[in-house]
Amino acid sequence: MVKKIFALFLFSGVFLYSCGSGGSQNEIKIDGSGTVYPITEAVAEEFRKIEPNIRVSVGSSGSGAGFKKFVRGETDISNSSRKISEEEKALAEENGIEYQQFSIALDGISIVAHPDNDWVKTLTPEELNEIWKADSEVQQWSDIREGWPDEDIRLYGPNTAHGTYDFFTETINGESGASRTDYNAVADYNVAVQGISSDKYSLGYFGLAYYEENADQLKLIGIDTGEGVVEPSLETVKDGSYKPLSRSLYIYVTKKAAQRSAVQKFVEFYFDNAGELAKDVGYVPMPEEDYEEQKSAFHSFAFDTLEAN
Repeated sequence: MVKKIFALFLFSGVFLYSCGSGGSQNEIKIDGSGTVYPITEAVAEEFRKIEPNIRVSVGSSGSGAGFKKFVRGETDISNSSRKISEEEKALAEENGIEYQQFSIALDGISIVAHPDNDWVKTLTPEELNEIWKADSEVQQWSDIREGWPDEDIRLYGPNTAHGTYDFFTETINGESGASRTDYNAVADYNVAVQGISSDKYSLGYFGLAYYEENADQLKLIGIDTGEGVVEPSLETVKDGSYKPLSRSLYIYVTKKAAQRSAVQKFVEFYFDNAGELAKDVGYVPMPEEDYEEQKSAFHSFAFDTLEAN
């Protein structure tokens, strides 16, 4: 009982615990997924209002690129739209980086086209596979369905540094990274939005939030799995009916970072506000009890860290 009270005393910030090396104790470095970036930046923006002395920097280099920094100990928190890979786990262990994964929201990958595209309303997972697989022979719209235009299809999607790329290729093509390479691979999803919105014969994919932010410039394509056509939305992602392109989004926190009061305050604030802010930026909030479970898991992680030191 005494131990629990003391841990709560520490975590609440009454006693400021300091540790780690390099950089200010009041600086939090975050990088990773471009998909997760909007929600983490929204959380950081609100957090800065109540904790102006804590500097939170949020990058968006992609899940893979973010994990490269994370497993080298260069960041405190890594945003990711996929789970950490076995290779990344091995590198973290090799570098002595201990961490924990936390779920922060749900998302659906949006398939989008130009708003003047009047021939495609739905695609099946099998058609998406035909379009995006590594040995795809699809070059024109008419290669997908008879009667569609004999026009070259211009494809846009995330580059290989993004977790969205890994999730999409694994889900649609059966293996992470198994994809055709002759497409417009972007680091910044806004580039994909610009390309698709200016080209009638384009097609692309990215997270739901980027469609929501640019709905007036894009056409959303429904997915037909044989059980009816479903488009991604707050409701269909949350109830699981938008399949197979719904997923969880994550943040990863290092054990060393969890020792710092600034990080503890930020992560607790994240779980207290992620549900509301997720909706604001176009993502799907988890049930409230799930956020409480994640916060409790982080408390245990942080307290265990403190007790171990």
